[in-house]
Formats: sequence, C-alpha cells, structure tokens
Amino acid sequence: MTLPTSVEEGSKAHRARAVGTGRAHAKAILLGEHAVVYGTPALAMPIPQLAVTASAGWSGRSAESRGGPTFTMTGSASRAVTAQALDGLRRLTASVKAHTGVTDGQHLDVSLDGAIPPGRGLGSSAANARAIILALADLFGRELTEGEVFDLVQEAENLTHGRASGVDAVTVGATAPLLFRAGTAQALDIGCDALFVVADSGTAGSTKEAIELLRAGFRAGAGKEERFMHRAAHLVDDARASLAEGEPEAFGSCLTEYHGLLRGAGLSTDRIDALVDAALQADSLGAKITGGGLGGCVLAMSRPERAEEVARQLHAAGAVRTWAVQLRRSTHER
Repeated sequence: MTLPTSVEEGSKAHRARAVGTGRAHAKAILLGEHAVVYGTPALAMPIPQLAVTASAGWSGRSAESRGGPTFTMTGSASRAVTAQALDGLRRLTASVKAHTGVTDGQHLDVSLDGAIPPGRGLGSSAANARAIILALADLFGRELTEGEVFDLVQEAENLTHGRASGVDAVTVGATAPLLFRAGTAQALDIGCDALFVVADSGTAGSTKEAIELLRAGFRAGAGKEERFMHRAAHLVDDARASLAEGEPEAFGSCLTEYHGLLRGAGLSTDRIDALVDAALQADSLGAKITGGGLGGCVLAMSRPERAEEVARQLHAAGAVRTWAVQLRRSTHER
C-alpha cells in the first residue's frame, strides 16, 4: 500500500482504512532490575492477561486546527494521564508519522484502553507506546518490523524514564519469558511448570527516582557499584540455570535474595517488605519486589496448590489486587 504523504492522499487512505488497532501487554521482571541498565542480564516474563488496546483514526479535521492528535484514555490508562504523559504520546505519534513517511495534515484521534495499572513496574508506559505504535502503523498501512517497533518504543521509554534498558520494550510484545542481555533477547529455557502470584501494593513507584537513589548510593562509597553488579549478575545466572534444570526451589531462593539486594540499596518500602514477608510465610518458594522500586508490585513464586493461600495472605497484608501468571515448561529441545 502507498503511504499517504499529503492531505489528499490521506483522505484516500481514510476511505480505505478507517481505523487502525494495536495491542500490547504487561510484563514483570523476574530478576535483574536496575543492574540490566548497566549491562547485566535480566529475566522477564509477559503478563498477557493485563493488556492494553489502542485504536487510531482520521477525524477529517486538520491537525493544525486542534494542536496535534486527540487522545482518549479509558481503564487504568486514564489514571496515568498527565500533561507530561500526553506530551510524550504526541511526540511518539510524530515519531511514528516521520518513520512511516506520513506527512499529511489530517487530524488524528487516538484512544487507549488499558488494564495495566501505572507506576507498578508492570511496563504500562512501554505497553501503551507499543499499542499506539501498532495502531498508527495499522492505520497508515505500514508493516513495521519488531526492530522498528522496539526502536520507537525505546525512544518513548527514554523520554519517560531517562536511560531505559530496553527490557520493557521487548517484553510487552513477547509471547514467552525472556533472557535479556546486552540489548538482545532470547527465549528462556524452562525445565518446570511454575506459577507466580503478582501482588499490587496499591502504591506507585518511581523508576526515575529509584535510578537516582541507586546512583547516589553508588557514589557514596568506593566499590558499591561493583559489588551490586557482581551480586546481581551471580543471582541472575543462578536463577537462569535453576529454571532450565527444573529446580523451582533454587529459583525461588534467587528471587528472595535479589529482593534483599534491592532492599539493601534502599529501593524497597515497608509495605513492599510486608508483602514479601507475607508471601514467604504462606510457603512461597520465593518473593521479591518487581520493577523499578519505591512502590509497585511484589512477585511471589508458588506451588500451584498453594497459590490461592499465597494470594489470600498477600491481600491480608495489604495487597489491593493479585494476578496469577503461569510459567510453562519449554516445549523445545533442551
């Protein structure tokens, strides 16, 4: 399909394709938060049941008459709308148009309906960006490669969070758990079925604030950064091996130890620690904060028969909602 490059051509495209749609989902980092920004590997998994859908269409009005695209937010996405967020979405739309060669002056209407709570370390900003990028590409009649989508999402993430590792940009479009290392992702080798309970603490974290707090801690003492990265890399490697060998107890221990690493760096909170303790007391195999820190969600690895009790104890400890995420054994040859 020829891309619209003028108002007239845009009108023709509008008649041929009235609405474009795009979809993405949440993610959780299993291990590797913060260290991944410095090049250490990270393990992450998609959370497909927490999805966001975007739609985009030509309104027929000129873009100049309305000062850029109009955005409508519903669901959890609406609670993340601030002037800064809207400015980021407008920049993202401009980037997609420039990347796809669409230069027409028609006004765009973009809507976003999401179930991913913002500020919880679940990748809401990356998922929103991916959904919008795919919706615009669909509207423009352009098929983007995964590499192109990643670059556009990453551009948006860097504007939102500062220096982004890229793990969110990849995992919100992934269909299986990933090992993310040095800017590339590959499927994780999983030797056992597992079940994770994700618990929302009800308080939003701040990735930017957490990053700055961690950097300040590194500057406060010689060798702190090296020790943090060494320990993080060791735990990620042990966890990856445990998962591949089908050893959930060993993997769970790595989760809990990684939480201790983040807590020691000042990135946890009393509420988060209470949820981790509740999960462990409910016989979870391991538990930790997931995401940037200073709020957000707790991730607990559970035996399937204990998952309901783990969720109950997490709610009793203050979780406002929980989700169960199944991790299934790899079907490929190991």
